Amino acid sequence: MNAIAPEPALSRQANELARDLTRAEPAIYWLDLAATAAVTHASLWLALTAAVPLKLVAGAVCILALYRAISFIHELTHLRRDEVPGFHFAWNLLIGVPFLTPSLMYEGVHILHHAKDRYGTARDPEYHPLARRPPAELALFLGVALLAPVAVILRFAVLAPLGFLIPAVRRFTVAKASGMVINTGFSREDLDRAGRAPWLAQEIGCWLWSWTLIGLAITGRLPLGWVATIAAIYALMAFLNQVRTAVAHRWENDGAPMKPLDQFLDTVNVPPPALLPFLWAPVGLRYHALHHLMPRLPYHNLGKAHRRLAEVMPKGHVYREAEETELVPAMGRLIGKMRRR
Repeated sequence: MNAIAPEPALSRQANELARDLTRAEPAIYWLDLAATAAVTHASLWLALTAAVPLKLVAGAVCILALYRAISFIHELTHLRRDEVPGFHFAWNLLIGVPFLTPSLMYEGVHILHHAKDRYGTARDPEYHPLARRPPAELALFLGVALLAPVAVILRFAVLAPLGFLIPAVRRFTVAKASGMVINTGFSREDLDRAGRAPWLAQEIGCWLWSWTLIGLAITGRLPLGWVATIAAIYALMAFLNQVRTAVAHRWENDGAPMKPLDQFLDTVNVPPPALLPFLWAPVGLRYHALHHLMPRLPYHNLGKAHRRLAEVMPKGHVYREAEETELVPAMGRLIGKMRRR
């Protein structure tokens, strides 16, 4: 097989091989969410109440479980509500609102990352040319994630109520503080979405819940040790996601529009036999390049689709050029490029 496939050929081949895998299986979504949410809440409770040895183990489990639970926000942006009815609501009820990361922070934003005329440009909310930056910027990129607990409290306990009173604050909050983005120059343009019932329900829910937590902490009903533990778990979960984000792309584009094949090659798959991506790239995130090639594939079918493609696209094929072997080699490659630049 020719290793240099024309741009449309790769997409056409992939769709021909995996077109039958685009149907979401509601049972898988519901069982996965139920199990993940149960482990998340149970391990959090143990991390708050157990003695030190068990507390540390439970905390580690909670970080990974919460990371997996919140990673479903990516699926929500690609999953039509009629494919798994009630799933968006249930996820926000169990995970999004309790952990102050509602789906409004991703829906309407992430989809722009897939727009062919935006990817890798200044209009892409999820692109930052890290490979063209000095290594010190990687430390800043990763370290800022540790401030996530402070950021979500400011967003929902402060900016949300102020925004309902002051229109200028509301416009700023929706445009600049309502998206999980890495491009700091990005501003949301879908301001009308903020007036719709799903957005308002999520935002008001997070606002009231954040005030409840603050009130419980002030009155002593929520011990400060518990507050510190919850903040640490959330911060480390966000840091883990940021590490994964750092190796999800090649980050080499200079801001100019990219051809579809170049967009694919700028993304990364970390397929088996690597085992650890199950933990640090859950819910299908290990197949990031394949996801960009076929965004409609549900997470539970990405592995099957990759195996089909790998069978007919051997080493040397352009599809296989998007692969990395594990987190550490991928991070080392990124740091090496940053040093050379």
